[in-house]
Amino acid sequence: MAASMMAMVLDGPGLPLRPERRPVPQPGPHDVLLRVRACAVCRTDLHIVDGDLPPHRLPLVPGHEIVGDVVAAGALADRFAPGTRVGVPWLGGSCGVCAYCVEGRENLCEQALFTGYDRDGGFTEYTLADARYCCPLPAAYDDAHAAPLLCAGLIGYRAYAMTGAARRLGLYGFGAAAHIVAQVARLQGRTVFAFTRPGDLQSQAFACTLGAAWAGPSGTAPPQPLDAAILFAPVGALVPQALAATARGGTVVCAGIHMSDIPSFPYALLWGERCVRSVANLTRADGAAFFDLVGAGGIATTVTTYPLAAANTALDDLRAGRIDGAAVLLP
Repeated sequence: MAASMMAMVLDGPGLPLRPERRPVPQPGPHDVLLRVRACAVCRTDLHIVDGDLPPHRLPLVPGHEIVGDVVAAGALADRFAPGTRVGVPWLGGSCGVCAYCVEGRENLCEQALFTGYDRDGGFTEYTLADARYCCPLPAAYDDAHAAPLLCAGLIGYRAYAMTGAARRLGLYGFGAAAHIVAQVARLQGRTVFAFTRPGDLQSQAFACTLGAAWAGPSGTAPPQPLDAAILFAPVGALVPQALAATARGGTVVCAGIHMSDIPSFPYALLWGERCVRSVANLTRADGAAFFDLVGAGGIATTVTTYPLAAANTALDDLRAGRIDGAAVLLP
């Protein structure tokens, strides 16, 4: 194991990440030390870097979709043997004793710690993670293609589960999460309608290759009323648009950790027992259920890979909407 490592570090909101050579960290009692094999780049990373989410610690190594090999472990971290490949998701820890944790809703814990936000993340060569919150990864996916499953997949799956038995599903913002959810929905026999930024013909075509029955710009009515919609784009103005496209009794799920303000809208759009709800983080149970579902490798992830030193380029490409699927850093 190397004595030092390269990390991409955020010093403050709005600043580019800078490379820094650091000592390899030592694991605490519950930690595993991971050699990072891949780390996907999430829109939440963008929100942290751009300052949409207030900083929890600085300087910070972002990244919370980590695939890594266990190289060392703390005294109480006996869950994974050295050499085991594991995944590290957004939820990096919780208190375990509050009412939310006791009820199995650790995603709502007010003392929760988040990877790449409260703890240094995966934009580096080595990182620490609490072994109790790591995920065993299916062998069907190589490192780069497994990485997006750890947030785009997991958060997308939690949002998807909140749509119940909806047969006609609208996905607003066709990025990393939507391209996974679309495949899960099609596998389960549902009809998918994809909504993108106006003029984004590339993403619309990409959605159709993954089984969407229709793809078009947000603000356009789909061919059929939706039973449910998931908003992956962090744009509050999409909420009334999605409600207008949703049939009575339908659900609009806001899947992001950050969203711009929702404008006022007529009560008539909500009436008819329509529902608007948010998704907050994830639980370890979500991880177990999701990886059971995709473990055979039937859900494909589309990735664009970058070297670790090109983290700023990957963030900029994501910011500009130039990526189909997910961006992944390969240290």
